Amino acid sequence: DKLAKDPSWDNLSKREKLQIGRQRAKLEKILGSISDLTRLPAALFIVDVMKEKIAVREAQRLGIPIFAIVDTNSNPEGIDFVIPANDDASQSIKLIVGAMVEAVAEGLGERKAERKDEAETPKRKSRRKLRKEKPDETKPVEDEKVDDDENVVDNEDSGDEEE
Repeated sequence: DKLAKDPSWDNLSKREKLQIGRQRAKLEKILGSISDLTRLPAALFIVDVMKEKIAVREAQRLGIPIFAIVDTNSNPEGIDFVIPANDDASQSIKLIVGAMVEAVAEGLGERKAERKDEAETPKRKSRRKLRKEKPDETKPVEDEKVDDDENVVDNEDSGDEEE
């Protein structure tokens, strides 16, 4: 994009412009979705561990969980969730990727439903916020014990009597 706006672009020959355009299209096809990322992915799904060694190393370095189809010619070390299967057969890849797509779609649907439920139900204020807004008028007497839920615990019934 910047190169096309640069005045030196006009000085390039037609052939050079074509080569740069092809190279740009190839990079866009391979890496295009990466430029749109705003945060790290939650997980990585890899079909061929041997072919995608760089992606595996990068995910390990960043601590991203890896789901991968691992064939007998691959090393399963470093893969968090191993799927033992033939990564060369198109039918096995189609079956496993289809199951993964369904699982992701189901998870996204559940997340969307949870967000919708949260939006519909009014949020309750936490006890801390309530305490800050309105000071508590009833404070425990020095002899009384209060548990985590702010309930008064009777000293005589607690069984912690000293003899």
